Amino acid sequence: MTSSHHDHDHDHDHDHDHDHDGGSHKHHGGFKGWLYELFVPHTHDVADSIDDALEASAQGIRALKISLFILLGTTALQFLVVLVSRSVALLADTIHNFSDALTAVPLWIAFVLGRRAASRRYTYGYGRAEDLAGLFIVLVVALSAVVAAWQSIDRLLNPQPLQNLWWVFAAGLIGFAGNEIVAVYRIRVGRRIGSAALVADGVHARMDGFTSLAVVLGAGGVMLGFPLADPIVGLLISAAIIVLLGGTVRSIGRRLMDGIEPELLDRGQNALERTPGVLAVPKLQLRWVGHRLQGAATILVADTALSHAEQTVHDAKHRLEHALPKLDSMVIQTITASANERGRLLAHSAHHRG
Repeated sequence: MTSSHHDHDHDHDHDHDHDHDGGSHKHHGGFKGWLYELFVPHTHDVADSIDDALEASAQGIRALKISLFILLGTTALQFLVVLVSRSVALLADTIHNFSDALTAVPLWIAFVLGRRAASRRYTYGYGRAEDLAGLFIVLVVALSAVVAAWQSIDRLLNPQPLQNLWWVFAAGLIGFAGNEIVAVYRIRVGRRIGSAALVADGVHARMDGFTSLAVVLGAGGVMLGFPLADPIVGLLISAAIIVLLGGTVRSIGRRLMDGIEPELLDRGQNALERTPGVLAVPKLQLRWVGHRLQGAATILVADTALSHAEQTVHDAKHRLEHALPKLDSMVIQTITASANERGRLLAHSAHHRG
């Protein structure tokens, strides 16, 4: 048995990833499909995606910095309107947006940690901090939805007249616009670098934007003579957030459990099997650590000569680099077998692929 271990970093100008963070190819039509695209976005192919680890982290940090300043600016504008309108509902939404903007901080810290070199204690590095930050974001979103629902119920039981409705209307639009700009930016960068946590933070911003939009719809309902419109819309938005949060929970949870998108595994398998000298791939493992991939593989080779086996591993590594540009490290083990064993391993590999 010949073992070859390869750790590699690489740069490519192209990316072919189909990393669907939801882990499935669900296609939804109509209104439901529109909702899923808004709140459970998949990571589709991106022509200019980034496959270099340091550059990916740098882009993630840049996205968090810019979006944090946009959200703080949005919150400041809303607060100015609160001072003019004296709206308690708008004050609650402003405080909500400010506290949620700060969830970018733990993800920012996670990106910085992820760039640190592996240590004797953390031999795989610190990339997992990114997934933990994503879990924290999910918890904050869930808590925000619960708080918003509680406030809406309280307004239903204890109605309070809204004043300066046009100011409230304008501030709600400001909150929605700011959050939606940040959501589009974070989701786009998250898709590009393969970060489920950054995509989740983008979804978080989008949910906050729709919470602000609820203030607008509520104010519009009051203008039309329906004073309970504000709390009712707030309840509907809160319920929608809880339901749609499930997709993000599954995405983050899969990564914490070392789940991998089947299409990525298929792509790696095909790259290895098409390598000259490789007869079969009895074993292939991949996992996300933050926004980078790590893996291990066992390949069956026909030639027992050490030099030929090493060349086969080198070629296999090169093909994997192109098939999985976000792959940081790969351990490849080569095995040889008798004719009978080759037949059995080939059949075993074909069975698992089927």
